[in-house]
Amino acid sequence: MPTIKGPRIGIALGGGSARGLMHIPFIEAMDEMGLRPSTIAGTSIGSLVGAGWAAGMKGKELREHSLEVLGNMRSITSRLWKTKIKDLRNLFRDGISMQLDPEMIVDAFIPEDFPEDFEDLRTPLYIIATDFRSWHQVIFHTGPLKPAIAGSIAIPSLFEPVEYDGRLLVDGGVVNPLPLDSASIGTDITIAIDVNGDPSNRTSNENPSAIDVTLGSAQIMMHALTAHNIAAYPPDLYIRPNVREFGAYEFWRVREIIEEGEKEKEYFKRELSKLIENFIVLKQKSS
Repeated sequence: MPTIKGPRIGIALGGGSARGLMHIPFIEAMDEMGLRPSTIAGTSIGSLVGAGWAAGMKGKELREHSLEVLGNMRSITSRLWKTKIKDLRNLFRDGISMQLDPEMIVDAFIPEDFPEDFEDLRTPLYIIATDFRSWHQVIFHTGPLKPAIAGSIAIPSLFEPVEYDGRLLVDGGVVNPLPLDSASIGTDITIAIDVNGDPSNRTSNENPSAIDVTLGSAQIMMHALTAHNIAAYPPDLYIRPNVREFGAYEFWRVREIIEEGEKEKEYFKRELSKLIENFIVLKQKSS
């Protein structure tokens, strides 16, 4: 009898700023099932979390690292301050700018031994960014890893655009907030983790700040684009955890965000198990 191999799983990790930390419980769920994807595709925060996963980090390690660097305001402020200190020499070169340098942010928050190139990753990774000049998406799969991540997370007005590979890059969520097109390449089962969510509960009770309006407007746009992506590339498993209690920039609530995502872990594992069982049954019938 021929050996039936397990399915090739592709997973799309969507953008959602701080809400993207909710990807971690689903990575842990796959670890608990003894599964690794054959392809990871990430946009914005999904590219950053996905890169750690592709580098070989387990979900537990991603959780521990996130709690270490984001678990309190003091840790976050310290790391952000260091990025601005490094940049003080250039602060007045082109006029005062309050935008953060996304490449410095990546360096400040990733582990020290992080891979330098896509070729150093253990799992194939696709990172989505937006070319501001051409208005098209850019898919990075080879070459230096950090500039691709930096471009993917560069939310307009909050981060400086990234000049890389002859392009001016901004947040991948501008064109493709849930990269199912890349996640479905050469795979048998496609999973989508949509962490963009719904309007925050606080928007109806408070006057939004400038950052609330900026990020909220981006999320409205991403919501519409995600619906289009799902219609064009229907996933076999679509997960949309409840993230509406969390503001897009509330990274310091990392513990609460991850704990909220844990509520969907068992459902995720059951549904994924069904898909794998169905795949094996169909393979057996056809062999």
